[in-house]
Amino acid sequence: MTVRLDELDRKILSQLQEDASQSLDEIARKVGSSKTPVWNRIRRLKEQGVIGRQTVLLDPDALGLEACFFVLIRTSEHEADWQRRFLAALRARPEVLEAHRLAGDIDYILKVRVKNARAYDEFYQALISEVKIHNVTALLSMEEIKSTTLLPL
Repeated sequence: MTVRLDELDRKILSQLQEDASQSLDEIARKVGSSKTPVWNRIRRLKEQGVIGRQTVLLDPDALGLEACFFVLIRTSEHEADWQRRFLAALRARPEVLEAHRLAGDIDYILKVRVKNARAYDEFYQALISEVKIHNVTALLSMEEIKSTTLLPL
């Protein structure tokens, strides 16, 4: 269900996406409103599920996680038990930043962040020991050209 947003909601959300650590006073000033209406709208947007959890973005390179792999997975298994075990294996691995089920020739794509190729191989070996996978192709990202968490409003 899509939530209806007015212009002030969009301005508030844009400010929060840019920097959620801003004070209510700062946000209100930037969006041209006062503190109480901004606080009420933020509360309502949280209740409606537009605003989820708030977190901090970390720099993977600063943490030594310099290798980003996109992992393409094809499977011949589609039974509920296999899917349950596969999803549990992905959720248990902190290296997996994103996982998507796809339409087309590839069944799943994963975004995996690790220190290096050896760390990726350890991830790969662990994954294939937990679930049967027909084919895995790993693509190393040579350069991150764009990465954002900002949604278009």
